Amino acid sequence: MSSTMTTWIVIGVSVALVIWIIMIYNGLVAMRQRVNQAFSDIDVQTKQRHDLIPNLVETVKGYAGHERGTLEAVVAARNAAITAQGGGVAAQAAAENVLSGALRQLFALSEAYPDLKANQNMLALQEELASTENKVAFARQAFNDSVMEYNTKRESFPDTIFAGMFGFSAAELLQATESAEERKAPQVKF
Repeated sequence: MSSTMTTWIVIGVSVALVIWIIMIYNGLVAMRQRVNQAFSDIDVQTKQRHDLIPNLVETVKGYAGHERGTLEAVVAARNAAITAQGGGVAAQAAAENVLSGALRQLFALSEAYPDLKANQNMLALQEELASTENKVAFARQAFNDSVMEYNTKRESFPDTIFAGMFGFSAAELLQATESAEERKAPQVKF
């Protein structure tokens, strides 16, 4: 084999290797961006939920004004969830779980007031909030799917070699943080 041919083979293998590394890098970048986009989708849905809550609280106030503790808990949980939006995946998930629990108590409270339960504004708000809750759940599932796909690629050979070299760290899954006690249906007593 001549030295010219050997040189061309070395150049060809080097170019193929560089292209292969670029493909791995670009694949990891694309997956990391999918994870970021999926997390943004959660933010959009939770913002919509946060925007609905003041209207819901005002509607309930008209019928159940003496249930101040429940209403204040919902408002405090909403404010904490809004504040947690810049705090990362775990902080946001924990705050949103607390808000979900407070909303369950509010809806349980509405069951105790037949006039409130039949109020058209309350029914519309409940329906819109239920729809938003479904969208939030779907966005969380899509986020976790993106995280799983990204982490799997990041940890698979040979990608794991380059992921470490290029600083691709593991993404964090959203997890339910509610205890078994928090998952129980709330009870309203008079």
